Amino acid sequence: MPQSPILRGAVLLALSAVLFATMGVFIRLASHTVGNEIVVFARNLTGLLLLLPIMLLHRDRGFRTSVFGRHLWRTLTGLTAMYGFFYAIAHLPLSSAMVFTYSSPIFIPLVAWLFLKEPMTLRAWLAALIGFAGVLLVCKPEGELFNRFALIGIGSSVLAATAFVTVRALGATEPATRVVFYFALLSTLVSTVPLVWAGRAITLHEFGLLAAVGTLATLSQLCLTRAYALAPANRIGPVTYLAIVVAGLYAWLLWGETPDIYAVAGVALILIASLVSLRRE
Repeated sequence: MPQSPILRGAVLLALSAVLFATMGVFIRLASHTVGNEIVVFARNLTGLLLLLPIMLLHRDRGFRTSVFGRHLWRTLTGLTAMYGFFYAIAHLPLSSAMVFTYSSPIFIPLVAWLFLKEPMTLRAWLAALIGFAGVLLVCKPEGELFNRFALIGIGSSVLAATAFVTVRALGATEPATRVVFYFALLSTLVSTVPLVWAGRAITLHEFGLLAAVGTLATLSQLCLTRAYALAPANRIGPVTYLAIVVAGLYAWLLWGETPDIYAVAGVALILIASLVSLRRE
């Protein structure tokens, strides 16, 4: 591992991006036979089982919280976004679906402006407009603007931004381990509800795919968390977009998917918007 904190953070963030893109492949494979409700539940349950030992190692920080309502709101927004992202991954070209996952930061200043009354600078408005134009171009991967899968992807990005803003508010009083644990716990509990009508027995092959989804997602989250602990977002943030490139390679090799000129231009605009936004921080 490199010695420089910036370089170490960038390497860990690159690893997180590769793990996340690989998770997308397993979501696509699992979705051929398993419903979205089961995929989301399996991801959350696996994450909870992997994170529980970490939480127990930090017993000194405790499980008790005085802001349970905020944890619940973060869970509801983040979990709904997860349902949307996974659905988009199952039905859109993989690289295009990944764009929605990584376009959430574009909407964060808007959400913070609406709910936290944080001021919006001219640079923030510019970044939001450029990013949204990029998202609109990605929404047209097959010549159909505003198809329902793309709309679900955009809605998920906005919900994920809302969840991120809530996490920032939670950070004022809650340690990171508690925030992550409550999300894993509450998401697992809430995502059991759809299993009442969508649950079924799964095969050993499906179990392996679902376990891979949860494990890769959790490892990606841990690498990302550690990366931003080592280096500031404005120095390493753009590395996360490696996930879109890796997802595109996977999609090309496994399913013969190739992005059109609109999708490529959209990704470029989203990257520019992110760089503008990061420079503002």
